[in-house]
Amino acid sequence: MQDVIKIESKVHPNVILRVIPGHFATPNSHVNYYLDMTALKARQSEASAVAVELSKQISATTVVDTIVCMDGCEIVGSFLAEELTKAGIYSMNAHKTMYIITPEFGPSGHMLFRENLKPMVRGKNVLLLLASVTTGQTIVRAVRALNYYGAEISAISAIFTAASSIAGMTINSLFTTADLPDYRKYEPENCSMCKAKKPIDAFANAFGYSLIQE
Repeated sequence: MQDVIKIESKVHPNVILRVIPGHFATPNSHVNYYLDMTALKARQSEASAVAVELSKQISATTVVDTIVCMDGCEIVGSFLAEELTKAGIYSMNAHKTMYIITPEFGPSGHMLFRENLKPMVRGKNVLLLLASVTTGQTIVRAVRALNYYGAEISAISAIFTAASSIAGMTINSLFTTADLPDYRKYEPENCSMCKAKKPIDAFANAFGYSLIQE
């Protein structure tokens, strides 16, 4: 692995994406960069700045009742709810405020909501918030699960995305592959780095990465 590279947002000086070049294995793919969003998700000033910029991408006619936070984006989600409310985004909830919730995942990886959270999903207009989108498989599974629970997807937002849309749904984001032109993702069985005999540096997921000790 190499040193951290910092990529500044074109729209906000306090939003900085930190990336680490290398060979990383994720649950759905192999990628040549690890996107370290720890500070963007956990530091108050940066999470707030992320929310401010993401809120600007949501149409004024969008209805948001619930923000479903994936990838540890709960802090960003809370700030985002505040920014959307300030911007006049409408919520159909009786109390006129948005829910910010996180799904649970079963042993097989499927998304589930317990009885106490179902009222916050069923019949609600949901904004799906993620840290990053690479293959889009996570979004597809999430949308399928949310539809099963009776929700409608009103918007999808991510800090970084490698795709402009998934299944016909636009993905709003702060960073794209235009900010990281040599970003590559591969199916595990068709990874160019594996074929070149480049060893995997670390396993990575939404929680972080774990180095493989030689």
